[in-house]
Order: sequence, then C-alpha cells, then structure tokens
Amino acid sequence: MYYLTAEASFDGAHFLAGYEGKCSNLHGHRWRVILKIKTEKLQSEGQQRGMVVDFGDVKDALKKETDFFDHSFIYELGSLKDETVAALKAENFEMHEVPFRPTAENFSRYFFYKFKEYGFTVAEVTVYETPNNCASYSED
Repeated sequence: MYYLTAEASFDGAHFLAGYEGKCSNLHGHRWRVILKIKTEKLQSEGQQRGMVVDFGDVKDALKKETDFFDHSFIYELGSLKDETVAALKAENFEMHEVPFRPTAENFSRYFFYKFKEYGFTVAEVTVYETPNNCASYSED
C-alpha cells in the first residue's frame, strides 16, 4: 500500500456548548489538518505516472477547505441564540455554523468526507487542535 500525506492549518475560534470547563468559553486554536491518501497501485500512465496523486491537487484541496474556516468563529447549529448570531453578523464577524459540535474528533470526520468528494482515496484525516492533542478519523 502506498500512502501520501499532506497538511494545512487554519486559525479559528469555537466553544463547546454544554461543556463544563474552560472549553465552554470562546477560544481559538491553530487547527492542523493532516490528510492521508492511500492506493495499492501507483498511476501507470500520463503526467501522474508513478504517483499516488499529484501533490498540487492535494494542496489545492487542503487550502480550499481550510481557508474556508480560517480566521472565523465556528459554532454548532443551535448553540447560540438567534439574537447573538444576528449581533455578531451585524459587526461583520466571519462566522461558520456547522451541524456538529466543533471538536477535533468531529472535524476529522468532516474533513475525511470533504476530501473524498475530491475523488481522493482517503485513508485517514487527523486534526490537531493544539500541538500535542489530535483526533483521527478513518473508515477502517
């Protein structure tokens, strides 16, 4: 089996609704997303002969997906009052509502399926929320 690994990062704020502890407060992370792609055979023809996939295509996908969240406030659907969301948007805050609790675990699953949409044979996605703490998702 061949593996190709690439990574990108983004800075984003979040909080954990219903959590008792520091993470219930709004705080930020430098989220690091590591994409691992697998294949049993390297490509045998054309420009990508001898490759798993073109690193440029992987970098472009990583950049697009991580740039979407960069320097934004990421919050779970239903975790804020409508008035709060409206007030923050009125102040021109960059905000992204997600249908999951914004944890490293859930982000790893989210990005796993996002990268599959690009046609990559994704083996695993790992998301670090701090330099020493990460979560991974795979279908295995």
